Amino acid sequence: MQAKQTGRRRMKPIWIVDDDQSIRFVLEKALAREQFATRSFSNPRDVLVALDTDEPQVLVSDIRMPGGSGIDLLAKVKARLPGLPVIIMTAYSDLDSAVSAFQGGAFEYLPKPFDLTRAVELIRRAMEESLREEVRDTGSAEMPEMLGQAPAMQDVFRAIGRLSQSNVTVMITGESGSGKELVARALHKHSPRGDAAKGGSEGPFIAINTAAIPKDLLESELFGHERGAFTGAQTTRRGRFEQADGGTLFLDEIGDMPFDLQTRLLRVLSDGQFYRVGGHQPLKANVRVIAATHQNLEQRVRDGAFREDLYHRLNVIRLRLPALRERREDVAQLTRFFLSKSAKELGVEAKRITEGAIERLMSFDFPGNVRQLENICHWLTVMAPAQVIELKDLPPELMAADVARQPALAAVVPAADDQAAASLATAPASFLGAAPSVGAAAVGGPGAPSAVAAPSGWLLDLQREARRLLESGNPEVWELLTRQFEGQLIHTALEVTRGRRIEAAHKLGIGRNTITRKIQELGLED
Repeated sequence: MQAKQTGRRRMKPIWIVDDDQSIRFVLEKALAREQFATRSFSNPRDVLVALDTDEPQVLVSDIRMPGGSGIDLLAKVKARLPGLPVIIMTAYSDLDSAVSAFQGGAFEYLPKPFDLTRAVELIRRAMEESLREEVRDTGSAEMPEMLGQAPAMQDVFRAIGRLSQSNVTVMITGESGSGKELVARALHKHSPRGDAAKGGSEGPFIAINTAAIPKDLLESELFGHERGAFTGAQTTRRGRFEQADGGTLFLDEIGDMPFDLQTRLLRVLSDGQFYRVGGHQPLKANVRVIAATHQNLEQRVRDGAFREDLYHRLNVIRLRLPALRERREDVAQLTRFFLSKSAKELGVEAKRITEGAIERLMSFDFPGNVRQLENICHWLTVMAPAQVIELKDLPPELMAADVARQPALAAVVPAADDQAAASLATAPASFLGAAPSVGAAAVGGPGAPSAVAAPSGWLLDLQREARRLLESGNPEVWELLTRQFEGQLIHTALEVTRGRRIEAAHKLGIGRNTITRKIQELGLED
């Protein structure tokens, strides 16, 4: 309790904008009971004037007011304070016209007439998100080159600091996607300035993935070639060693370098001299070499696939990067960083993510490491239906893994029909993103409790229909029943809400974009 009160004392007030005095009064009193400071306005003009000298923690605004629209206010406020959570209050009749505008940055909408407890809880969530954003903003004024609070990453940062004071050869090891090139760039960036003759930070940083270039072309890529050296060599070309002169050459996936090229590389590292392909004049380059691999080079040496003398030449200083599963405490910070980065690349507002979704990400092993997490964040920026990413919005591979790792899921299905209906609503693969076999096992696989083995009511009808289709050899049982299940849910919700899609989505607990997409996929359009 003490911690919460301390947090509240440093919060800015919640601004309420509504021309209806009764709405302002009700919200003010409800928030005051929660010890939240408020400031009220009757029109958008006064809000914009007040922003010149003050700013809120959260803004709650009506959509229709004399002298201005809440949607216009949203756009103007977001232009000044991009990270401010804005909650739009709107009557159900306004929802369809406002949905597209909400995608411009509203935290959430609050339909009128609203439940006061739900309204306060929504505002509380917005405030918590705002405080988290402030903490992140103060700690990341500029895009960092690397992130990590885990002890293993702090060790890496300390090593970079020590190694940056010299130009010694470094071997970086770690799994694919763990960020080896980022470390190489950091070593180059922080190496002594004004010392280009020894690979200093003012020189170029040249990277080459030796595993990505065909063997026949790799020699030319590294050392260049003379005109006429081979078919197609119509001009003289400088290789990567020449391009990196006075800077750093990063040789990624060095373990995959062909054996004969290893001999040439060893000579360059030994005396700094090399020849272009087809050339007779020795060339010299002052280059700091940083190599990286995800392979076990000692084993490659034992297998005769990697030269032992080259291994010792490269392995002067070894720097091991931890896998992401070894630094799970960094997942939250990395996720928010990548969501922000993806949003900037796509020209959209950065999405926020709930603690539940973060916890799920932290429990995932990430075989593709940081690169996989970055790809997931890019996917979420494009595919997540709402501005706030929830657990159900995570991609299928994470959700499927979640179900597969919870064999007791079926055991929580209650026996009562109405409760079973609620539980089954989370079972289909289209909802969880799970593979059909996972979802099917969760509903009625081996070890399922008697409540599932002996269903009653509508679940008994479902069992009969599933058995009929399975015994008939229908190859699309899962798809067919899932479509019928989802279609009936949405159809019933639309009947209850008299065709209002946004309200139906809210009652079903799914996103606005999700219900629109499902209606199209299931052919439920009027």
